[in-house]
Parts: sequence; structure tokens; C-alpha cells
Amino acid sequence: MDASTYGTLYQSLQRAAAKYGDRPAYAVPPSPKRAYHPGGWEITWKQTLDGVEEMKRLYERAGYGYGHRVALLFDQRPEFFYHYYALSALGASVVPVNPDYRVDEIRYLVEHSEANLAIAIESRLADMQAAVKEVGSDVPVVSFERSFESLPSARSAPRSGTPSFDTEAALLYTSGTTGRPKGCILTNEYFHSFGACYLSLGGRLDFREGQERLYNPLPLHHANCLSVSSSALLLCGGCLIFPDRFHASTWWKDLVATGATAAQFQGIIPNILLKLPPCPEEREHKVRFSLCAGIEPSQHEVFEQRYGFPVVEMWAMTETGRLISDSIEPRSIHTRSFGRANPWIEIRIIDEQGNEAPPNQPGEMVIRHSAAHPRKGFFSGYLKNAEATEEAWRGGWFHTGDAVVRDESGMCFFVDRKKNIIRRSGENIAAAEIEACITSHDKVKQVAVLAAPDEVREEEVMACVIAKSADDVADAAKRQAFAQALFDWCYERMAYFKAPGWVLFVDSLPTGTSAKVQKIHIFAPGTDPRQQPGAIDLRAQKKQKKTTGH
Repeated sequence: MDASTYGTLYQSLQRAAAKYGDRPAYAVPPSPKRAYHPGGWEITWKQTLDGVEEMKRLYERAGYGYGHRVALLFDQRPEFFYHYYALSALGASVVPVNPDYRVDEIRYLVEHSEANLAIAIESRLADMQAAVKEVGSDVPVVSFERSFESLPSARSAPRSGTPSFDTEAALLYTSGTTGRPKGCILTNEYFHSFGACYLSLGGRLDFREGQERLYNPLPLHHANCLSVSSSALLLCGGCLIFPDRFHASTWWKDLVATGATAAQFQGIIPNILLKLPPCPEEREHKVRFSLCAGIEPSQHEVFEQRYGFPVVEMWAMTETGRLISDSIEPRSIHTRSFGRANPWIEIRIIDEQGNEAPPNQPGEMVIRHSAAHPRKGFFSGYLKNAEATEEAWRGGWFHTGDAVVRDESGMCFFVDRKKNIIRRSGENIAAAEIEACITSHDKVKQVAVLAAPDEVREEEVMACVIAKSADDVADAAKRQAFAQALFDWCYERMAYFKAPGWVLFVDSLPTGTSAKVQKIHIFAPGTDPRQQPGAIDLRAQKKQKKTTGH
């Protein structure tokens, strides 16, 4: 199991084009309301390589190469793959930007990554330009849609070196517990490890070489689609189908129209689909299997029986470069099982003292490749944060921060997340980042942000706020107005999904000896924070901002 033998992503693309040629590589379903490719789009492996070679020529001519990074705000444009593989060929790295990010968030990514070039779709070009201006750098900013024949020259020369398996291919930002997202350095070997692991799991995950058409509605700036789906299909000659985002109303029509044979999604999607009225397409599709992270056990069997294909539960993180899945029958679909160790990954469940937890007792899951090469195929580290990297790898194992139970057979069952992360509709949101934003409001004294349960989106952002002035929360009308002001404050400064869906004004927050808020003591055990007197529901206002040109 040595993914280093694959070389670079570009080399794998060359092999795929030679072997699979005219077979489809990437596709976008038709969508009349979409501003780009409204009639759909499909391209073969050979055509993909042709487009990559042209993009490679343009980048190289402008002086971009080994060690450079290119920030890309592309909003699911399929042409992203031309840039992705071309940069891999040159030893450069792509930095995908979440299209829901606002100017300050974009500024942070551009500055922290030290991007040498910034590219944005036309409708977000002004935001990218504003972000770069705030950085105060001379990073060129260009439009994704315009011709690259006049690509601005690189401001610095590439480093010397030849692209190989251990060259950085992408820098993906993932939320942590320290506020700002952390940049995960991901090599060519990392991406190949994810893809090869996925293909090797077997059982219900029955990939057929050169035949699968996998539909994934999750964004390409997330590891789920870019690291897992894209990498696997690159290695087996399948076709990756991706819409602009998940649309429940067209889900089954998309699967039928694109001839999808497999699907990949997050646990919120089954929950939404099961609430839709029956339609002919839900049984006319060709889907043979699906991979999902976090399906509710109560919905698992119901979903499979209604729609006619297995949903394989899985676990992975951006950092890991491999996944665990419950793909071998008999599957434990009525539990939160997600699989056992496999040839790509060793697993331990440890207690608070770092000792092995006994079977059926919860503990933190820690993982590695092997004793000899614990980090092989994992992320290379957090950019500019060696301390966080080593903390994650303490004791020679990667600490996932997830509480897990393992039974006598080695099957793992998810319990809860230890980290201070809110998981809303597949987005990992750092509470500390929202707290920093709300605290910057001049009428806020203190705030604690935590996860409130949500029947549709798994979790929702809840802000417990202490106002500077008691007059601002003197009555219900003032509390409602203040809550609205705080929502608007966050909505203008962060991605829409980070704004608080619930606001509760409190007189005090429990603190420990270090004066740090003890969130676990804000509410009594078993309390639903949404049911607290005075909790203000703002969820209906959390809508995607119309800035992406759809």
C-alpha cells in the first residue's frame, strides 16, 4: 500500500488519458438557472489532459512553478481541474477558496498561504481584489472566466526542484478550535492515498474500472469531493459528476440525467431526501452504492429500502489521507458504526491518560499509517503552525478529537466530537471564530458560541451573549432588535452559515480558574438550549448570499 509510487497527480492524469482516452472524466448536470454550462457539461480524460496542457503552458510562460501557490475562488466551475492538474505538473499548489467567504476571510487565506496569484470568478473579482488590497501585497488578481493568454507574470521566481510524490499539491483550510482555519499542506502522495484507499475497501463499495459515474454534491474546496472522490476516480478511470451544490428538488433528476452509478454525500442529505414526496426518478436511477458520513441510524434502513441502494457509512478527516468504512456485510446500519482498521490505517481508542480503553468504553480515536511510518500519506502539517501539528501527532499517533467506542470485533462506533466544532450541514464551523466576530461588536461584553441540536442540519450555531448595557436587553423588543443586529453584524463579515441561528442573552457565563468560559456548565446536562426562556430563533434568515452569479 505505497501511494508514493504514483508520482504526481499530473502523472496519474497522463496515465488515465492514455488508458481511458475517450471515457468521460468530469461532468456537470444540466441546470437552466445556472450561469455557467446551463445545459450540462462533460469532458473525456483525453480532453481533460489537452486542457491541462494548455493551462500548464500559460502558467509556465508567466513564470509560475515549483513552490508557488495559487488561490482559486472558482465556485464549482469544472474548469478548475485544468488549473489543479497544471499546477501539479509544475510543482505548484492550489489554494481553493470557499465561495461563501467574505472579504476578511478571503484576505486571511491569501495572506496566510502567501499566495503568488489570486483567481476569482467574475462576480467575486471585486471581493478578491479588496482582500488582496487589505493584505497590502502585489499579488496579481485575475478573472477565472477571462483569457489566460495575458496572465500577469509571477512576482517571484519558482524554487528549484522537480515535482514528485511528496510535493505540495494543495493547501486546504479546515476549521479548528483556535478561531481562524488551519491550512493543511497536502502532497501528491496524500491525494493518491485517499483515492487508493477508497478503491481498496471493497464489499459494498464495488468500483468497476473505467465504468463508474460518481455524483458528489459537496464542494470541491472540501476534502470529501476533492481528496476522496476526485482522487479515486482519477485512479480507476471513472467520471466525477458535481453540481454547483446540493439541490434536493433536482437530486433524483440529476442522478437519472447524468447516468450516475454511485453517489457520495453527508448525513444531512438522507434526512432531507426522505422528507420529499415520492417521484418516479427515485427508482429510475442506476446508482449501485453510496458513501456517506454521518447518516442517522434511524434513517439508514429506511433510506436504503426506499431508494434501492446501500449507504456505506464512513469516517475521515481532511488531515488523514485515508478513510474508514463499514462496507463489508453484514453492516451495522442500525448503529453509528463506521468500520474497522484496514491496511491503510491503524486505530487505537485511548482514555484521558493515553491508555488503551477497554472494549465498549468510549475514548478518543487516534490513528496512524504504521509504527514504522506513522505519518505516511497523511497531511504534511499545518502551515506555519508546527506546534499544532506536533500536538495533533503527540505520541506518534494522530489525535482525531473524536470520541469513539470499539467493540471486541474491532468495529468502531462514533460517539461525539471532542473539539469545539459546530457541524452544520457538512460545514465544520469553529466557535472561536464566531466568538471573535461577535465580541468585536461594541455593545457586547462577552459571548460563548456552542452547538445547538438541529433536526435538519445536525447542529446550529447558538450564541450566548452578555450585553455591555442592561438597557439593550431590558425587554423582549430590545432583545429581538439586538439579536438581529448581531446576526447582521456576523452575516456581513462571515460566510452565511457561520452567523448565529440562535441568540440567547444571559447575565453571566461560568468560568474556570483560568477565567476561560466553561461551556459545559452553561446549561444543565440534558438541557435543550433552544428551549431556554428568551432564546431567539434567527435560522430562517440564514440564506446563501447572492454573490456567486448562479
